[in-house]
Amino acid sequence: MPVSSQPGEARTLGLYVHWPYCQAICPYCDFNVVRLRTVDEAEWQNAFDAELDRLHDRVPDRTITSIFFGGGTPSLMSPALVGYLIDRISARWRVASDMEITLEANPTDAEAETFRDFAEAGINRLSLGLQSLKDEDLKALGRWHSAADALSAVDHAKQAFENVSIDLIYGRPQQSVDDWSDELRQALELAPDHLSLYQLTIEPGTAFERRHQRGELIMPADAMAAELYQLSQSLCDEYGFAGYEISNHAKPDKESRHNLIYWRYGDYAGLGPGAHGRLTLDGQKWAASNIRGVKDWLAALATGASSLAQWEALSGAEQAAESLLMGLRLSEGYDIRRYQELAGISLPPAVIDRVCDQGFLECRGARLTATPDGRVVLDAVLQALLA
Repeated sequence: MPVSSQPGEARTLGLYVHWPYCQAICPYCDFNVVRLRTVDEAEWQNAFDAELDRLHDRVPDRTITSIFFGGGTPSLMSPALVGYLIDRISARWRVASDMEITLEANPTDAEAETFRDFAEAGINRLSLGLQSLKDEDLKALGRWHSAADALSAVDHAKQAFENVSIDLIYGRPQQSVDDWSDELRQALELAPDHLSLYQLTIEPGTAFERRHQRGELIMPADAMAAELYQLSQSLCDEYGFAGYEISNHAKPDKESRHNLIYWRYGDYAGLGPGAHGRLTLDGQKWAASNIRGVKDWLAALATGASSLAQWEALSGAEQAAESLLMGLRLSEGYDIRRYQELAGISLPPAVIDRVCDQGFLECRGARLTATPDGRVVLDAVLQALLA
């Protein structure tokens, strides 16, 4: 397989490491996760090693700018395994001097006790899945921790790491504007470095979907969801957290550099079951995804077989659509010249003008940016542009 010979962004690479195990499966979650049973970490270490070897064969001449341990609940990994993988990655590739290394964690007492160990292993950014600061809503979301646990975990995290992000879910059943305002202010006053604010959605195949279909779960109306979203933006602005992406807010210079790779359509590779990647090789962008089943992924690597389920060349039109979809999520917007370079055709000027006239987009030179109103209906905006 050819190796990359591309300049600029294609010479850098972000790595995503997927750990699929959770203590329990949240009823709203549709990620590739499984309940934690007995885990043989030596088996996982060997599997990750094999994947890293193959990835290095494919793209040896890259600089790693970020590593993101996601899941699942990667804080259920041992710090020793996390440290081992960081060391192995650093031994195989050049690494940026300011490489961002993120670990997702839950705010349980047991996990908070390991934060310093993870910091010593090389993690320099912690992403805490608080989801709510109200006990009754945490229970409804299927979370194992309490609001008190969440507050304690943030305190532990800030003592161990200089960069702490917290996740919250809004648009929950029966959530009022005042409730969300109070809760978000409480979270902002914890003074994290970064916030990810996700609107609760009903995903196919989840326990919440089944409850919703039975009429047991009533979601907020679209107008209420939009009001909660706009409130989130104004409160974050008030506290100095710039909304640099639709769902993400950060203090200056604390944006998630790993996730910016996705949104700016850079190159990244996924390790672990079901992990995805986008890699540029000799000018061609490839879509990669791994075998999804945990046992099947482990077995393939143990026997020397490929862990890939997909390795597909993306057409210029597919790359252009993906880059537009990701880029318009960012407050910095999207350079429409990139669309033309990838697709070989321009976005229709008449369509851009129409959506701008409707107040959903702004176009300044070659830079196309979603307005606050446009961000609320971004899926519809993208459908109009790509129709």
